[in-house]
Amino acid sequence: MATTNAALGEYGGLVDAQFVDINRRLALLWFHLTTRPVGWEVGSVWDAIAGDYKCADGWIRLHTNAPHHQKAALEVLGCRPDRDSVAAVLGNKSKHEVEQAVVDNNGCAAAMMSMEEWSEHPQGKAVKESPLIGWTSRPGDKPKRQGLKGLKVLDLTRVLAGPVATRFLAGFGADVLRIDPPHWNEPAVEVDVTLGKRCAGLDLNKSEDRDVLKRLISEADLMIHGYRPGALAGIGFGPDEIAELNPTLCDVSLCAYGWSGPWAERRGFDSLVQMSCGIAHEGMVRAGADKPVPLPVQALDFATGYLVAAAALRALRLQQLDGRVSQARLSLARSAHLLMSTGSHGAMGGGLAPSDQDFAPILEETTWGPIQRVSPPYTIDGESPKWPIAAGALRRHAAEWAC
Repeated sequence: MATTNAALGEYGGLVDAQFVDINRRLALLWFHLTTRPVGWEVGSVWDAIAGDYKCADGWIRLHTNAPHHQKAALEVLGCRPDRDSVAAVLGNKSKHEVEQAVVDNNGCAAAMMSMEEWSEHPQGKAVKESPLIGWTSRPGDKPKRQGLKGLKVLDLTRVLAGPVATRFLAGFGADVLRIDPPHWNEPAVEVDVTLGKRCAGLDLNKSEDRDVLKRLISEADLMIHGYRPGALAGIGFGPDEIAELNPTLCDVSLCAYGWSGPWAERRGFDSLVQMSCGIAHEGMVRAGADKPVPLPVQALDFATGYLVAAAALRALRLQQLDGRVSQARLSLARSAHLLMSTGSHGAMGGGLAPSDQDFAPILEETTWGPIQRVSPPYTIDGESPKWPIAAGALRRHAAEWAC
């Protein structure tokens, strides 16, 4: 078993931990979906028309898993919701013109660019000039609590990076409360990323539900959210309002395309960022393929998710040391820049799939049925993560803390 043992310094680790052991094989497996249903099947990750399409001048990717995102794309294209109809329309159109039209209609799309094109693009330049984790802080008092046990974490994130981060925190004792809007679902990944969490629903278009969110913010120790820059402020939860509700609240946030530049407010997902920043193009070139070749997993999501968890732990550690209240900002695009900055290298090794020995021996009873889950890849000070709440459907709990 290949294992890395690392000593953690003053600002590292699980708030005040000393040693982390990481099983490299299992860590790689946890950069993908970790569950194997027993006697049932998980649905497709993608909807009927999501995917890559050939345009007159290159490739474009549509992300249409959410019904309102599919509606936005189809309104622009003016066709039926099937791949053949979409492909027929896009075959004669400009990829950048379609991308902009879908984005302007509150949808999600990305034209494929090369790494060189992205480096010259205004958004690519903005991402390059930004830090991997952007930090701000204000003075405060040292908290009475220590560690993650019972720490109240308000989770306002969606697929996939943010839920990965809060799943990690839940495994070491944090009281994670995830909030989703009505009708939002992530059917193919909920079984993976709801592990260990209470999952509630609020409609922030309603004043009474906004009042509930205000109460939760005022009671939380840490908030992690994946709203686009300015989106929370637009509904009355900007930084000043949050600080007034809870002066001691640490805040870690992530977005798709970065916190500055012309695309800062653009909707995005891992697969779209890979198209924009040149990863899918580089894969196509290196594979000698005639279509985009993204990474074999949604590595930007998983890498950013674990960076979010690390940023949260650092924020909590700094608060313990001198009382400062920290805010951290991350993005999928900046994680992509970190990956691409190492240069282009040939593939090493073959594909990696879990074997029977990789799964934990105890079945997990989820909302949908029993599953096997890949064993956790890490221990911290000899302690493995433990998730007392099994994975389950969104909005199945009340919008309240466990204790």
